[in-house]
Amino acid sequence: MTTPPLGALYAAGFVTAFGAHSIAAGAGADTESLGLTVLGLGLLLAVYDLAEVVLKPVFGVLSDRVGQKPVILGGLIGFAVVSVAGVWAVGPIALALVRFGQGACASAFSPSSSAAVSRLVSKDRAGRYFGRYGSWKGLGYAAGPVLGAVLLTTSGSRALFLVLAGLAAVTAVWVAVSIPTLEPLPKRRFTVVDLGRQLTDPGFLVPTLALATATGALGAAVGFLPALGRTVGLGVIGATAAVTVLAVVSSVTQPVVGRLLDSGRVHVAVGVPVGIVVLSAGLAVAALIPSPAVIFASAVVLGVGIGAVTPLGFAHLAATTPDDRIGRVMGSAELGRETGDAAGPLVVGAVAAASSIPAGLGVLALLGLVAAALSTRLGAARVRE
Repeated sequence: MTTPPLGALYAAGFVTAFGAHSIAAGAGADTESLGLTVLGLGLLLAVYDLAEVVLKPVFGVLSDRVGQKPVILGGLIGFAVVSVAGVWAVGPIALALVRFGQGACASAFSPSSSAAVSRLVSKDRAGRYFGRYGSWKGLGYAAGPVLGAVLLTTSGSRALFLVLAGLAAVTAVWVAVSIPTLEPLPKRRFTVVDLGRQLTDPGFLVPTLALATATGALGAAVGFLPALGRTVGLGVIGATAAVTVLAVVSSVTQPVVGRLLDSGRVHVAVGVPVGIVVLSAGLAVAALIPSPAVIFASAVVLGVGIGAVTPLGFAHLAATTPDDRIGRVMGSAELGRETGDAAGPLVVGAVAAASSIPAGLGVLALLGLVAAALSTRLGAARVRE
């Protein structure tokens, strides 16, 4: 099977990550100028992901029916338009509305891009290509916090929204000219009962729980590591740099783990729970010993754990899902993943409002250990036909 160039799909992953975290990390490091409380920060971090939770399964099903490419293009164009509208957003409420709109558009091109990767590569190389896809998303997480903080503090939110609009527009053109059209595949009738069976099938549920745990840790870290850094003496740029360290480590880890999976040297049933334990340790360290050096060490550990879990979870789903329903399965998995991404900041924000940020991170670490125990059930089960 000849694999076409996938750079445009990797770029789409970069855009959704950069779009989410360029604003989130800057807001986390500079809550005072935006008029945000700690709980308000958690809500602002979650709104982009809440939009994705609602809409990703819808667009996943749509991509199975009409093909992935039109859905990717529509989402990227919409993202560019909403970002241009963000140039005139003033205050937390307007910013939240724009982020919701961006999240809605990302709901179209994010799961459709991962579904397209799955359809364009052979199953025995899924780990490698999903590792690369995840690595490019990681680069978005890496560039987003620092560039977002720089633009927000030097030029304001208008400059950031213009950059986001430009990235989405360029990526849309790249997708249009380089990604082949993927025709919808014939498939059998699918009922609500079938959907219920899929969502409760361990072959789907367990890897989705693992992905949700990883993104929950990431979502919380993007906002609250910078906020914690400010409380221990780091400046805005220094505080957001911790998130960049996390993202760079995750980007380096993901393709390595993907290659190890394809070569048989790592198995999902072992790699996923170990990865979750590692990311939980990263959260626990920041909670127990908050200091500038420990925050950066925590970011490294979190990056390794998240970078291990993400390609393993997606590659397992891609390798065990029939092609005619890959969009629906990836959309549903992204729903679970974004539920985690929304829930992580909300959990930490709620606990922090009642106690402290370290306490919130500690609670999230404990929840991670529960997920690690449950993920030991992950094996070679197929997503139910």
